[in-house]
Amino acid sequence: MSAAVGLASDIGVVAACDALAVARATYYRHNRCLDGLERTCRSGRQAPLALTAEERQRVLDLMHSEPFVDKAPHQIYARLLDQGVYLCSIRTMYRLLKSAHGSVKERRRCVQRPAYTKPELLATGPNQVWSWDITKLKNSIKWTYFYLYVIIDIFSRYVVGWMVADREQAALAKRLIAQSCTTQNIASDQLILHADRGSSMMSKSVAELLVDLGVIKSHSRPHVSDDNPFSEAQFKTLKYCPQFPARFGSIQDARAFCKGFFTWYNHEHHHTGIGLMTPAQVHYGLSDQIYENRSQVLQQAYQLHPKRFKNRLPRPPRLSEAVWINKPKEEKSEEPELNFPETVSHFH
Repeated sequence: MSAAVGLASDIGVVAACDALAVARATYYRHNRCLDGLERTCRSGRQAPLALTAEERQRVLDLMHSEPFVDKAPHQIYARLLDQGVYLCSIRTMYRLLKSAHGSVKERRRCVQRPAYTKPELLATGPNQVWSWDITKLKNSIKWTYFYLYVIIDIFSRYVVGWMVADREQAALAKRLIAQSCTTQNIASDQLILHADRGSSMMSKSVAELLVDLGVIKSHSRPHVSDDNPFSEAQFKTLKYCPQFPARFGSIQDARAFCKGFFTWYNHEHHHTGIGLMTPAQVHYGLSDQIYENRSQVLQQAYQLHPKRFKNRLPRPPRLSEAVWINKPKEEKSEEPELNFPETVSHFH
């Protein structure tokens, strides 16, 4: 083993062990333990294949120079090879950056993302805040889809516009938004249009259209599905409908189904979020009269059988006066401190 130690100092451990048919584990164990004492015979000695101090400094200076300071070692390695220069391996570059200067870090720790403000939108009546989104409808051909565009009023839940197309495109979204605003007689600075951050929603053509129409745009935060809850809930109602097919045979089939569904949704579906009224009733101002009629029916039923209602006059579900996207949290009022008189105990 002493021969292996002497030879390793000249040609390296791997080559010496291979030449003498000695396992490297045996070499290292013998080198560490001698007569029960820990020792390291190679401490402070440079490996024969390692870069010299001058070579390491040259590599570091090159990686911190102006052409390469913002590039990863893979990029530096490739560019140097294209220039006919080889200094060291990619792994050695990483090792030098990490050990000598700590200049390499994980990318996720270095990224700086912009701070997105949580949208807080309030609607106290129809045509104040709309939400729109696009969902996929499966085609009969595998891995192909139709695209359903839907615009919904968050106060009344009324679908003011929808369209089925064979692709997702900003020009189609622009046309649907313009038609919906014309149909609902939207005035300038009346409406807020909320959407997520899809390619069509963030497109320049849609943004320019909204400016021309006097519509204020609003967007969800990235990767936050709760910022667009009304469109997501409407899509769930659509796709959990018992008649909703697994696949559509053609785009005409998809349009025919959606036409029947949205007619039912707007005029027949009694929505739990709007006092069990239909979206059309709320959107076109019929909710107050319907509430009064329902109240009279319940009052008559109460007069006939008051004990069935435990002597309490029933009320129909009432329409909410305000609908929010991300309602602000109410600050808790500071409760006044209660000062109790000190109790005095008497022990006898």
